[in-house]
Amino acid sequence: MNLNLRFSIISRLSLIKAFVFIFTIANLQSFGQTPKPKPWIAPANSNQLKNPLAGNTSVLKDAKKNYELYCTPCHGLTGKGDGAAAATLNPKPADHTSVAVQSQTDGALFWKLSEGRGNMASYKQILTDEKQRWALVNYIRTLKKK
Repeated sequence: MNLNLRFSIISRLSLIKAFVFIFTIANLQSFGQTPKPKPWIAPANSNQLKNPLAGNTSVLKDAKKNYELYCTPCHGLTGKGDGAAAATLNPKPADHTSVAVQSQTDGALFWKLSEGRGNMASYKQILTDEKQRWALVNYIRTLKKK
């Protein structure tokens, strides 16, 4: 085999090995890292939704039962996002006591629990009466940090 041809083949193989090495190192550095989830922002029109149960405390007893049944596995009893299933979820469940949640409009919260995202179910399929979902919004409001 010609010396120049042999050198050319060895050079090309070396370049391929170098590329594979760099690619492998780059992937190993990101191995185990989970991409940061994008913020969950309800559509702007959801902010216009008006809560027909706003200020209605008589719905809180039933809403608490629904919260305990459907929400606590992920969000926890106090709503801090520390339910039994929370450790395995990505993105992590929202902290319902946080300013980030409490500063959202009732309409945005209603939209999110109605539509769901990722591991969070669409509760319009489970709580088919809209008033149940609005009552959950009212209950979430009671969880704010004091």
